Amino acid sequence: MARKRVAVLISGRGSNMTALVEAAKARDYPAEIALVVSNRPDAAGIGYAREAGIATAVIDHTQYGKDREAFERALQAELEKSQIEIVCLAGFLRILTPWLIERWEGRMLNIHPALLPNFKGLHTHEQALAAGARQHGATVHFVTVGMDEGPTVCQASVPVLDGDTADTLAARVLTVEHTIYPLALKWLAEGKVRVVDGRSILNDAHVPEGVTIP
Repeated sequence: MARKRVAVLISGRGSNMTALVEAAKARDYPAEIALVVSNRPDAAGIGYAREAGIATAVIDHTQYGKDREAFERALQAELEKSQIEIVCLAGFLRILTPWLIERWEGRMLNIHPALLPNFKGLHTHEQALAAGARQHGATVHFVTVGMDEGPTVCQASVPVLDGDTADTLAARVLTVEHTIYPLALKWLAEGKVRVVDGRSILNDAHVPEGVTIP
């Protein structure tokens, strides 16, 4: 079976993009990272992708002013040109409009550094510490029009330790992000996870210890 062609959208260093690229090096991995796109020309992850021999594109959102759809049309053109089948957001700091999201329904994933539905939006580690949470973590979910509201594919948690700062907690969460994102992409590329009636349904897939599904 041909491997699914995947685009990863980044805005910065792209550490989760790197995790996906490393996972896709395995011969039996069902997806290949065929394109990395950044909305920022100075994103460090673009350099990594180029060194890894992956096609890249930079679509500078500032060139489109407030016209989000014009930016997304340029992005869609790049995805089509590379014959992309699945899109993964990895620290992509743009709020997407329904115009693009609906074109990728069931084929666009995002990773969020919190145990959704808790702590949506930005500064999740600060939110968790302020709330006195004892568990924190990361979630991979399908992208829908509602921000951080799409059906959950999988999650993994870490303890919040006494004396944690946002930085120490973020580092601990990042380790599980790098585990669950390649796993979720693998399931989607294999056709083992899909959205039915607004929920993620997982069929015939091994769930590793420490990973939870809805």
